[in-house]
Amino acid sequence: MSPFPSSPPDLIIHSARVLGEGTQSDDGYVAFSGGTISATGTGDGWRSLDPVNSVDAAGAHLVPGFIDIHGHGGGGCSFDSDADGIRTALAVHRAHGTTRSVLSLVTGSLDDLVDRLALVAGLAEEDPTILGSHLEGPFLDPGHKGAHDPAQLCAPDEASIERLLTAARGTLRQVTLAPELPGGMDAIRQFTTAGVTVAVGHTDTDFDGAQAAFEAGASILTHAFNAMNGIHHRNPGPVAAAAAAGSVTLEIINDGVHVHPEVVRIAFGAAPGRIALVTDAMAAAGSSDGTYQLGSLSVDVVDGVARLAGGGSIAGSTLTQDVALRRAVTEVGIGFPEAVAALTETPARAIGRADDLGRLEVGFAADAVLLDDAYSVTAVWANGERLR
Repeated sequence: MSPFPSSPPDLIIHSARVLGEGTQSDDGYVAFSGGTISATGTGDGWRSLDPVNSVDAAGAHLVPGFIDIHGHGGGGCSFDSDADGIRTALAVHRAHGTTRSVLSLVTGSLDDLVDRLALVAGLAEEDPTILGSHLEGPFLDPGHKGAHDPAQLCAPDEASIERLLTAARGTLRQVTLAPELPGGMDAIRQFTTAGVTVAVGHTDTDFDGAQAAFEAGASILTHAFNAMNGIHHRNPGPVAAAAAAGSVTLEIINDGVHVHPEVVRIAFGAAPGRIALVTDAMAAAGSSDGTYQLGSLSVDVVDGVARLAGGGSIAGSTLTQDVALRRAVTEVGIGFPEAVAALTETPARAIGRADDLGRLEVGFAADAVLLDDAYSVTAVWANGERLR
């Protein structure tokens, strides 16, 4: 049990199966004071805290709010859109338990990316649930471009990187790049020196190249298995290099389309505690089938699967993180605490926010999700405010 707060909490969620520190406590409670968790415990002790408001969880699962470090939009809108479009997209994911988001931007011209980074920076300054931006491009391998405009891809250079960093005003959280490009290794060092987490992705690199990138400071593998060389018994590739590097987080899009459930299970076993379940969701998440834009490219969504109108490459997903969790537990066979960690603690650690996000502990952000026994979301709080 944590120490009592000095003044009555704004809210206590009680009578919950609270998941904290990898274990579940029955009949637990969590207290919010403003945007921070101020007390935790079990039983009826919460009553003596005299909260302003309380919620009876009635035995439901209470877990930390989900953190998506790689998503592009939802609700018919893209994170490459204007401020209203970004808010519309975020509202979809908030309703599905994602309380904090890194906004992923697809490849565009340098001028366009500078403008988008500046817009996200302004929104992040106003809204703490927006963690900043993720540049997925333009420093990608054309042969593994996926749903990125090949005409906009380029090799990194010091001046361009500095311009992007300046525009982001300290809110660029993550950048995906192909380390084998000319200047790729220097770019890793320049970004990491500036405090940006570097991810290897959309790359033609092999095991040795990926290992060198991780040794240079890269610490995430973008949507593992997708847009990169696969695992071969004589050429293990970047996935094996990431699994072997104890400090690297492997993103997984667990929608049943990007990665087979058995391969997801293998990944969890190969890199325990280092799998981050991301959505890579595009505008169609939470919306209907149809034709959408992903950057400058047209995307057709049929039966919830997004593919480029030209060429048929998978173009992001329509996934939400609650579905990723449910699939992990019920289809892949991952234990509930481990699966929740892949949506909370692990992504928080990957972007350097392990000290205040991803756990239901005193001093951490007041972000929480209530789940029923079928792992469906019934209530969501972010920064102490109820969103659903």
